[in-house]
Amino acid sequence: MEFKDYYQVLGVSKTATADDIKKAYRKLARKYHPDVSKEADAMARMVEINEANAVLSDPEKREAYDALGHQAPHRPGQDFRPPPNWDAGFEFSDGAGAAGGTDGEFSDFFEQLFGRQARAQRAHRATGQHRQAAPDAEWGGAPPPTRGNDHHAKIELDLLDAYQGAERTLALRGARLDEAGHMVHEQRSLQVKIPKGVREGQLIRLSGQGSPGTGGAPAGDLFLEVQFKPDARWRAIDRDVYQPVAVAPWEAELGAVVEVQTPAGALEVTVPAHWKTARKLRLKGRGIPAATPGDLYLELTVALPPAHTDAERAAYTALAHAFPRFNPRATPGA
Repeated sequence: MEFKDYYQVLGVSKTATADDIKKAYRKLARKYHPDVSKEADAMARMVEINEANAVLSDPEKREAYDALGHQAPHRPGQDFRPPPNWDAGFEFSDGAGAAGGTDGEFSDFFEQLFGRQARAQRAHRATGQHRQAAPDAEWGGAPPPTRGNDHHAKIELDLLDAYQGAERTLALRGARLDEAGHMVHEQRSLQVKIPKGVREGQLIRLSGQGSPGTGGAPAGDLFLEVQFKPDARWRAIDRDVYQPVAVAPWEAELGAVVEVQTPAGALEVTVPAHWKTARKLRLKGRGIPAATPGDLYLELTVALPPAHTDAERAAYTALAHAFPRFNPRATPGA
């Protein structure tokens, strides 16, 4: 996937004001709108222009995009993949800018960056959590009190937080426009209680931490989408957890009882004799806690001890002599 330079698409500088972006967009829209344009690539260009405007006209998305841009490739056409959880800690508001981004409107690049956020907003609105203001008639024709917009952010947690619960201080980054249309960076810290049993993709709701309401109406809520930090020790799929465990050759073939440090604590595990490739040991109920907890799967791999001394090399030689017919390159099962 190629990195898209939205500033280049609109022909504006990275310090452009909101007014600069609006003028550039309108000028290009007049030139490439398919209803009036005679350009052969008008449709494709208009999609690209709309996409660039959807990001740069929204200060929150622009803030996140600018942060990602520092990691972008320097050569045009060079492959680019956003780092895992690149947008963790950025705060977005419901209804901000033109970036609703319905599925299929924009490029794969946009979908990788902001598609998840748009889907999360639609999902929680579909549950009825997004409450609408009362109609004007109830307020005698005067502007009604309006509940504040909900906010969304992705947060990274350790898998151990899901097993034990935790309290974390989270720093959230956002942006707004000042009166002159310049970007103003904002940051706030929140003390958040992480419930035991939280799973990846779950939304933690912080009541009243969204945008302020007007006319005495309540503030919106903040929804934190949970993602687990990449960890070589284990990975989670829903409530099940997978952990690689290395065993010695004699443990793998003869069987053994070994102690394994898991997210559920130190456990004694029986390794069955006659290890096979890709074998997993299932520890029922040792996954992420819940009323119906997940399972913990230990993925066994064989670790070969290095031979540094004469005695260690002699042990390998003796092993070779003990198994003269063993051929690791023979067809399995032959």
